[in-house]
Amino acid sequence: MTLKDQAARLPSALLFLLVPGSLSLSGPRTVTGTIGGSLSVQCRYDEEYREHKKYWCQNSKWPPWRRKIVETTESEREASRGRVSIRDHPANLTFTVTLESLTEADTGTYCCGIDTRWSGGVLRDSTFQVEVSVLPAAPTPKIFTSTPGPPTTLPATTRSSTTRQETADPSQHHRSLLSSVRFLLLVFLEVPLLLSMLSAVLWVNRPLRGCGQRRSQPDCENQ
Repeated sequence: MTLKDQAARLPSALLFLLVPGSLSLSGPRTVTGTIGGSLSVQCRYDEEYREHKKYWCQNSKWPPWRRKIVETTESEREASRGRVSIRDHPANLTFTVTLESLTEADTGTYCCGIDTRWSGGVLRDSTFQVEVSVLPAAPTPKIFTSTPGPPTTLPATTRSSTTRQETADPSQHHRSLLSSVRFLLLVFLEVPLLLSMLSAVLWVNRPLRGCGQRRSQPDCENQ
């Protein structure tokens, strides 16, 4: 292949690098997580890339346009860096990227990538663009707890006690009224009796007192 042919292929290779995805790699276009939580992105690749290194990168507005965050090696299928980890699953031709302890700053454009090195005389890694969104965590619902109060039967008991007291009052009043009547009857019966006895005593003692005052009279001597 001449230098002219290689130069002709170079623009097409650069165009391939600018596309957000490729046919040899696929995955979710967008993923969403919450602050403080975690999210996972699973990317699928073709069988021809089973032994290639996989990586997770972030797109940038300035060169280098893609910054690798974490990458597997030919001997290690799993790697981690800070809060980001990647694990290759060659058995099912996928690799999974996990972001933990998410922050609002993690929102951005990322990509799953395969290190294909030189393919056809040019460097063209296969990548797939993923938009990551990190949202505020949902507010925790407030659970209101109340201290157990008096049993609900207590007010009923109080009312029943009050009712019993209220119903008992008429009987007590009735008994007090009967007692008053009995007392009055006793007074009415005993007072005349006492007066009669007192009158009898006075009647019996009147002649004696009279004779005591007139002992010299013949009539008192005959008695």
